[in-house]
Amino acid sequence: MQRTEPTSNPTATPELVTELTLTVFRLNGVLLHWGDELVAPLGLTSARWQMLGAIALAATPLSAPQIGQAMGVTRQGAQKQLNLLLDQGLVEARANPAHRRSPLYVLTPKGQTLYRRADALWTREAAKLATLVPAAALRSAARALESLLPALQPQLASLEDPS
Repeated sequence: MQRTEPTSNPTATPELVTELTLTVFRLNGVLLHWGDELVAPLGLTSARWQMLGAIALAATPLSAPQIGQAMGVTRQGAQKQLNLLLDQGLVEARANPAHRRSPLYVLTPKGQTLYRRADALWTREAAKLATLVPAAALRSAARALESLLPALQPQLASLEDPS
């Protein structure tokens, strides 16, 4: 597929959205595989690392739907990983005063330690990656991807709640 940049019309085209989407899909696959390799020595997968990160970076404890929303995964996907993290003793479920059947999740001390170790591995690798791509390109890519989120998130919610 040959790409041509519009010269007189700055409006995005379906082809540009498709190109970006395919690139994101490829990058996501590479990142998941790469992340799995990075945190495997810690007994984690990318999916569990992602859940630990959502909890660690939140200002307050989160429910499974909130974690899923924060990380761009379904509530069911988040819950599956949270259950595995519960089994590993890395997270703890606490009562949620706002919703009796949707507990809030917090890291256990073991989970905090493991997340800090994973974060240190990531920070070292991110520093290496930062030397390979210009800062302006990273900022531009982040802005482009962030601009798509508001358009796609309502569609994800409607898929999860077919009422």
